[in-house]
Amino acid sequence: MRYLEFSFKLTPQSSDFEDVLIDLLGEIGFDSFLKSTAPDEQMRGYIPVKDFRETDLKNCIADFPLPDVDISYTYQEAEDKDWNEVWEKNYFEPLVIGDQCVVAASFHQNIPQAKFNIIINPKMSFGTGHHETTSQMLKAILSLDLKGKKVLDMGCGTGLLAILAAMKGADNCMAIDIDEWCVNNAMENLALNHINNIEVLLGDAAGLKDKGPFDVILANIHLNVILNDMPDYIERLNPSGYFLTSGFYLDDLPRIKEKAESLGLKLITATDERLWCCAVFQRIE
Repeated sequence: MRYLEFSFKLTPQSSDFEDVLIDLLGEIGFDSFLKSTAPDEQMRGYIPVKDFRETDLKNCIADFPLPDVDISYTYQEAEDKDWNEVWEKNYFEPLVIGDQCVVAASFHQNIPQAKFNIIINPKMSFGTGHHETTSQMLKAILSLDLKGKKVLDMGCGTGLLAILAAMKGADNCMAIDIDEWCVNNAMENLALNHINNIEVLLGDAAGLKDKGPFDVILANIHLNVILNDMPDYIERLNPSGYFLTSGFYLDDLPRIKEKAESLGLKLITATDERLWCCAVFQRIE
């Protein structure tokens, strides 16, 4: 597949700013990134030629949510290679959450052992657990007793969150994503972890009416999707069930909380890491 290679110059340069830009670029078709590792190095991003629309990129930069950050870019057709593979093997290190959880790829060696060891062969930048939204969701899942619970993972990506829920004793899980590629990748990762009680489906919140109900619903997506689809999620959530959500900035928590409370949820806890927020709600009806 032909790719375009972009070099992004952010002024001031910051790893946090790069993370925000990566999240936004992922929404418009970019699927691999190489973050800068030195002060004079630029972040790189890769997108299939067929998916690139310069208007989308200019709008993305114009709508950058952090003030006083200047972003410029240049691009060229990339060398013909698997840029996802390059990223995986050079930039994806095992994620270690204390002695509770380790997320690693099949090509890693000398992996630390934890209570839950998960193998994820990632083919997209947010499938590994390293992004703050996903790592916070993993920690939130670790804090819950999931034994015998029915779990729904919306926007499942690589299937990482559903896999951890299953390992924690969930009776059965359903993982849903709108991207056929993500569905296929999630199924590959289920096989790698010998998980057989997760059903992976292609779709969105519109297809939930005949699903569930669920005891726990996970949604690590984007702010607008969460706000729009939350009523569909909560309609399928059992009384006293938990709704765990991330994919939005800390400044957006009040909007999430207001919507959740209007649907009969109570905020139990919220965490934040480098601008990103994760919230755990419980249905009180």
